[in-house]
Amino acid sequence: MERENVMSADNQQGRSRHQINPWYVCGFVDGEGSFHVALYRDSRMRAGWKVIPEFHVSQRISSRQVLDDLVRFFGCGYVKANHATNKKDATYVYVVRNRDDLSLKVIPFFRDYPLRTEKSEDLDVFAKIVQMMGENHHLSKDGAQRIIALAYTMNGKGRYRRRPQELMR
Repeated sequence: MERENVMSADNQQGRSRHQINPWYVCGFVDGEGSFHVALYRDSRMRAGWKVIPEFHVSQRISSRQVLDDLVRFFGCGYVKANHATNKKDATYVYVVRNRDDLSLKVIPFFRDYPLRTEKSEDLDVFAKIVQMMGENHHLSKDGAQRIIALAYTMNGKGRYRRRPQELMR
C-alpha cells in the first residue's frame, strides 16, 4: 500500500506561509487580546454617548507580522501604532471595530474556538453588547445605560477605565 507524503513540497505549494492554525489564534488572543467597549460622551448622539465595540490584539513592533497575519486570517480589521503620540510606546495593535465584522467573523470564531481564560466571560458580555447594538439599543438613553453597565462588568470590572461608572449617567 502506497502512502501519500502529506508533508511533501507538492502539498505545501497551495498553502500561504502566513496561514495560521485557529487554535494558535485562540491561544494568542487569550494572552495578548482584549474585547473592549469604548465609551465617549457625544451630544450629537441621541443617547448622549458614542459606543464603540473593539477587538484588540497588541504586540511589540518586532512582532508586528503576526498582527498583519491576523488581518488576513479574519479578513477584516487593521494594524496601527498603539499609542501614536507616545514615542516610547513601541507596540502595535490589531483592531476590529466594524460591527458586522465583529458579529459575523470575530465572535463566531471564538464560539468555534473557545477562549480558556476569563476573557471568555468578557467575550460573552461583548457579544451581548454587539447584539444589543445590532438591535439599536445604543440609540436610546435607557439602552445606552444598559450597555454602559454591561461594559463596566468587563476587563476587571472596569478598574482600568478612566471614569468611574457613576459618572457615566
